[in-house]
Amino acid sequence: MVIADPLALVVTAYLVMAVVMAGLWALHLRVRNASIADVGWCAGLIAVALWYCAQATGEVERKILVAVLVVLYAGRLGIYILLNRVLGKTEDARYRRLREQWGGSERLKMFGYFQLQAVAVAAFSLPFLVVIQNPRPPFALIELVGLIVWTVAVSGEALADWQLARFRAKPWNHDRVCRDGWWGYSRHPNYFFEWLHWWAYAVMAIGAPGWPLTWIGPIVMGWALLKLTGIPLAEAQALTSRGAEYRMYQQTTNAFIPWWPNRRPTDRG
Repeated sequence: MVIADPLALVVTAYLVMAVVMAGLWALHLRVRNASIADVGWCAGLIAVALWYCAQATGEVERKILVAVLVVLYAGRLGIYILLNRVLGKTEDARYRRLREQWGGSERLKMFGYFQLQAVAVAAFSLPFLVVIQNPRPPFALIELVGLIVWTVAVSGEALADWQLARFRAKPWNHDRVCRDGWWGYSRHPNYFFEWLHWWAYAVMAIGAPGWPLTWIGPIVMGWALLKLTGIPLAEAQALTSRGAEYRMYQQTTNAFIPWWPNRRPTDRG
């Protein structure tokens, strides 16, 4: 049965994800690794996108496009997090830092964090729904432009993740700053490409009903990465673990948008 009401689709997606995230929170109490919330977020995006494709009105071609894009994007990211931060790994230092800050209320606040992921899945799924329900005949030139943005963003993020993983796999790089590849042009290229990825859906849906909802992706993700859970926590942890070398890195390399690095302060005349 096709569900024509977009609100019913989104509310259903949120309620299911709230239950799923509660279960992952309970699991995290046993494994003591909050990164499973990030894996759950990726899996949730895939499940919700497929749910929309099965239940929402819209052209079959766009449903297939959205399903493929979301599965490739969120599937790659989720597998990367699972392999590099969950299975056989100690908890990410950013989460350990939050536990220390939260003290005795850590369990309750972490439950709230997991539930926030359920809200995020519902919110960030809205761009998918807008693209799926675009009433224009598929496909317009602007959708090709959006697909190009998506390809650049997802491949760039995958490459940045691979470069960092390769760097960290070498024992002699322990506590050193990675400047390989994209990391020589941005301190957080993975975050930049993650943010850029959400612009792809906004571009694809230009002029479609509900188009402003696609801005949730780049605006909210940009705010979270720049001001909340992304760069602030990562930078604080990097300064703690890498000290003077990371401070030098901060002085020479952009935090977010990739650009040619400045000369080291000691090189300036």
